[in-house]
Amino acid sequence: MRHDISHLVDGATYRYGNPFALWRWMRENEPVVWHEPGIFPGFWSLTRFDEVREVLRDATTFSSSSGILLRPLAQGEDPGSNRTLALSDPPRHNVLRGAIAGWFAPRNLRLLAQSLNSAAHSIVREAVRASRIDFVTDVAAKLPLEVVCTFLGIPDEDRPSIVEWSTDAFCAGTAEERSIAHLQILDYFGDLVERRRVEPGEDLVSVLAGVRFEGEHLPLDEVVLNCDNLLVGGTENVRLAMSGGMLALLERPEQWALLRDGFDDVVDSAVEEILRWTSSATHILRRAQRDVVLGGQRIRRGDLVVCWLTSANRDPAQFADPDVLDVRRTPNRHLALGAGPHYCVGTQLAKLEIRAVLGEFFAQVGQVAVDGEPEYLDSIVVNGLRRLPLRLTAADRVPSSAHRTLAGIPG
Repeated sequence: MRHDISHLVDGATYRYGNPFALWRWMRENEPVVWHEPGIFPGFWSLTRFDEVREVLRDATTFSSSSGILLRPLAQGEDPGSNRTLALSDPPRHNVLRGAIAGWFAPRNLRLLAQSLNSAAHSIVREAVRASRIDFVTDVAAKLPLEVVCTFLGIPDEDRPSIVEWSTDAFCAGTAEERSIAHLQILDYFGDLVERRRVEPGEDLVSVLAGVRFEGEHLPLDEVVLNCDNLLVGGTENVRLAMSGGMLALLERPEQWALLRDGFDDVVDSAVEEILRWTSSATHILRRAQRDVVLGGQRIRRGDLVVCWLTSANRDPAQFADPDVLDVRRTPNRHLALGAGPHYCVGTQLAKLEIRAVLGEFFAQVGQVAVDGEPEYLDSIVVNGLRRLPLRLTAADRVPSSAHRTLAGIPG
C-alpha cells in the first residue's frame, strides 16, 4: 500500500508521528519522488544515502543560492538567498567561508579546549545541584551558546539577553513568540555590526563586518544575516544532537554502560553515532542548474531537490542495522553535518562540545532518569527535542578533570 508522502511536510509528523517508517517505505519504493505543489512549492524528495550524497557533493549542478530549506510559498524567497555562507554558491561562498574558516582550525580549537571543558564542567555542576532539570535548556543549549557568543565577541553584559532570545527563538511554544525573539536577535546584531565597523575587535562579527566581495564591503543586512546564521548553526544542531543523544543513551542502558565504562576508547565513535542517530537537520534543499538523472528519475533544470538527511543516515545500504544505536559503530560516514563544499565549517567544534558534556556528565552524575514525558519539536526543518526532563543525583566522588582531554581534535 502506498504511503501518503505529504506527511513529510507536516510538522505534526515529527512531533507525534513516526517519519522513520515513512522514510523506510520511500527508500524501498520511491527513493526519488515528486511532490506536487501545495503550501510548499513542488519538489523532489531524495531519501537514499547515495543520491543525497551525490547532490550535496555536486554544488555546480545543485545550487544553494536560492535557499536551503523548504519554505511555504506564501513566505516568498528566503531573505538570505545568495547572501549568506549557507545560501550562496562560489565565488561568494568561497569568500565568506575563507573569512571564517580559520576560527575553526585545529590550532584554534586546541586553544579553546580548556575553556570549553571548564564551561561544560560548570554547566553540569549546576545541573546536578538543581537535581531536576530540562536537559535541553539547562545543559544542551548552554555550552554551544556560550562558545558562539565568545566567537562572535558578544559582551558579557549582553549575553543574558542573547540566551533569553535564543531560547525563545528555538524553544518557545508558539510561532509568534519564536518570530519575535528572532527579530530581537537580528536587531541586536544590526547594532553590534555597526559598532564593530567603527571599532573592530578580534571576533567573528568584526571579521564579517570587514569582508569585501568584488571590491565592496558586504551590506549591513548581509553581515547581520551571516551573524544570525552562525548563531543558529552553531547552537541549534549541537543542542538537538546532544539532547537527542542523551535520551537515546538513557533508553539503551547497555549503550550507556559501554560509553561510561570505556569512555576514552569509545567516545569518538559515540559522538559520530549520536550525530548520525539524531540527524538534527532534517533536510537540505538544492535547486538543479541543469537536467540530470537521479535514481532513475529525470530532474529538470530549476527543479527543487530535498535531501532528507535523517533518512539517508538510516539507509541499510550504507549502515549495518541502521535503526540500532551502536556507540562503537565504525566506519560511520554519515551526512548529519552535510557533505561537499557546504560541509559544516564548525564540525570539529560541534564534536568537541558534545564530547565535553558527555565527559562531564559521566564524571559528575551518579544516577539519572527521565522525569516526565519528552517533548518533540513540531518542525520539518530540525529533528529533535523541545524538552527533556531529567532527575539527577551527584556521583559519590567527582574527579576534578575526568574525561577532559584534547583528544578528538585532528592534527
